[in-house]
Amino acid sequence: MSELILARSETELFRWNVMNILGIVVILAVVALLSLLVALVATIDRNVVSIGATLGAITHNTQNTDLITTTAGGVDAVLAEGLNHHLFLTRVTMAVEHPVSVQN
Repeated sequence: MSELILARSETELFRWNVMNILGIVVILAVVALLSLLVALVATIDRNVVSIGATLGAITHNTQNTDLITTTAGGVDAVLAEGLNHHLFLTRVTMAVEHPVSVQN
């Protein structure tokens, strides 16, 4: 009878050791995963602040968009004037005989 109790005790001791080891492994895995989660949340929090600053800068940069149409009109006027000068100079240079001729 004492052999049966001793054998049962050894089996129970083995099971308890296995359960303790499994418990430690589970605890370590949970600690590792929670640490990873905390690190990822910190990274996301930093990036959210950065994105918020970028959105604030966009708001600041686009508050004067009404000037775009005024500027576009000025640019069109400058381009038209440049085209007129180009056409004038092309006509004048074609009408004038060049003193230097290309010889073959």
